[in-house]
Amino acid sequence: MSSPFQVSCTTWAAHESVLTDLRHRVFVTEQGVPEALEVDDEDAGAVHVMAMLPSETVIGTGRLLADGHIGRIAVEEAYRRHGVGRAMLMTLIDIARQQDLTTVHLGAQIPAIPFYQGMGFEPEGEEFLDAGIPHQHMVLNLQRA
Repeated sequence: MSSPFQVSCTTWAAHESVLTDLRHRVFVTEQGVPEALEVDDEDAGAVHVMAMLPSETVIGTGRLLADGHIGRIAVEEAYRRHGVGRAMLMTLIDIARQQDLTTVHLGAQIPAIPFYQGMGFEPEGEEFLDAGIPHQHMVLNLQRA
């Protein structure tokens, strides 16, 4: 499936409903993350990106916190492995650079480690559980990338 999509920057206030719905489908329904752990107080102050089809259907989202933490990367199942996650991550990294951050970091689900390594992220520390799912902390030095 190759559907054209566009990644754009948005705010939580502008797209809370559609971003919440997508994250709920991916994290809560599909991955079994408790809803209380998926929702937090960080969204209002975060920079969000979303991937959208020409039909204005949102197929992906992610966020960047002020401390350089990238998270809540979610892509509709039918659009995974089609460059959506990569495009959103590149956009978030570009935003971090514009904010003069020197590093960005994230918690990668273990099966996604090769994806993030391919984007220049390096594992750091020990594997840990987040919402019962094994993760690895990963860092990207923006001064070298």
